[in-house]
Amino acid sequence: MTDHDFDPTLGTVATSCGQVRGDHARGAYRFLGIPYAAPPIGTLRFAPPQAPEGWTGVRDATGTFPQAPQPPDMMTQLLGPDAAAPPQSEADCLTLHVWTPAPDGARRPVMVWIHGGAFTNGSGTIPWYDGAALARRDVVVVTVNYRLGALGFLHLADLAGDRYAGSGNVGLLDQAAALGWVRDNIEAFGGDPANVTIFGESAGGMSVGTHLALPASKGLFHRAIAESGAASNASDPDRASDVATRMCAELGVEPGDVDALRAVPIEALLVAQSAVGAEIGDVSGLPFQPVVDGTTLPDAPLDAIRAGSSAGVDLLTGTNLDEMRLFFMIVPALKPGDDATLLHRARRFAPADPEGLVEAYRSIEPDATPDALAERISTDLVFRIPALRMAQAHQGHGSCHVYEFHHTSTAFGGLMGSTHALEIPFVFDNLDAPGVEMLTGEATEATQRLAANMADTWTTFARTGTPHADGLPEWPQWRDPDRMTMILDVDPHVAEDPTGRLRPVWESSGI
Repeated sequence: MTDHDFDPTLGTVATSCGQVRGDHARGAYRFLGIPYAAPPIGTLRFAPPQAPEGWTGVRDATGTFPQAPQPPDMMTQLLGPDAAAPPQSEADCLTLHVWTPAPDGARRPVMVWIHGGAFTNGSGTIPWYDGAALARRDVVVVTVNYRLGALGFLHLADLAGDRYAGSGNVGLLDQAAALGWVRDNIEAFGGDPANVTIFGESAGGMSVGTHLALPASKGLFHRAIAESGAASNASDPDRASDVATRMCAELGVEPGDVDALRAVPIEALLVAQSAVGAEIGDVSGLPFQPVVDGTTLPDAPLDAIRAGSSAGVDLLTGTNLDEMRLFFMIVPALKPGDDATLLHRARRFAPADPEGLVEAYRSIEPDATPDALAERISTDLVFRIPALRMAQAHQGHGSCHVYEFHHTSTAFGGLMGSTHALEIPFVFDNLDAPGVEMLTGEATEATQRLAANMADTWTTFARTGTPHADGLPEWPQWRDPDRMTMILDVDPHVAEDPTGRLRPVWESSGI
């Protein structure tokens, strides 16, 4: 079927709240902007998501729909150019978007994408996340918008009492509510509610790792793919309460006065959020992120996974070789410039043995500059080591496969290497999406083949629990002691414990 062969009998679908009408583009039916929860405004600001309201008639599910309120962000602008950025709306942000080969009740595997953006930015309708190419592989793709920043992760329980025990995780609870919508409605779109894979990148990957431990999403998914994000980004209540206290001070609101916080215009809230983030955010912790609040998230995700919360879930996780390269380019202050500053920063990351940490990396790259070593250490601190710790915690509870993405971008003369987010257009097989070439460089036959292989692998994993594509070698499970890892590049291959020499220094680092 071409884009012009739209079948109106398939383009209208009945959901639990009413009918929606989509359209057909790039070989798939798409339904955009479907509400999965009530507008989170008024008394529902900082509150868990509530059931969506129904409607009469047929709701138009085509066009452009709002994203969650968020401040300007260079990374998001790169993924979704300003000209294509949707409007923002606090009232209309809890929506999701569906791509399907046909809404015909065929019970296909379902893949639910959770976008990244440091828990403060992003949208499920960024062009890079267009699900048509994956849907053409006979899966149903869902992308989700959820509350961000202070609206989604402001822990008010210690300031305002138990009534607000879940306020620090309402962004996660939004995602869980979207999964509940998938369970109840996706069969009408041609999906199988008994075969759901959640996948996400960066803060989306961190969300995936946290859902492995979140009681509210238990049983709502069966497989999980965490890209460049794992299960280590959760604040303890003290740190989260400090963020909330600083937000109140920035806004001139008495700590714990939730009514006053709910009355703050969204524009002022975003300004205060940015100010607090700039004040306390650093490479080792995000100011707004999930909170181990003892109720909605009872335990630290990594501890919960180790104890069996992820039992029965197939896990695929990995990172990119040069994750921090883009951040070091965007924020030059991240570069230490000399050995003394590098060692000073290492004391923050590895107080038990900062000298040993730096020397371990220098022994592998003896000619590397302090800036290059800092980038490599930061990549491992923020991304690779948390992914491997999650894989280790999941051992014995379900299958686990691990990758490293090594393909080097040719953009900017190759300066970005295999940086953060580079794998996304390969996973979605969207190398032709707006803005992609700025990060990936010009597409070639080899990169298009890699994108096809990765999209095939991700969808096969969603279908069977085993990552496989005709263009990849056999992908063994990740287990101790060999830790077999797929190296994803134009010449993919399997490596045994690729950076095992560095493991002892991280195990003894004190973090």
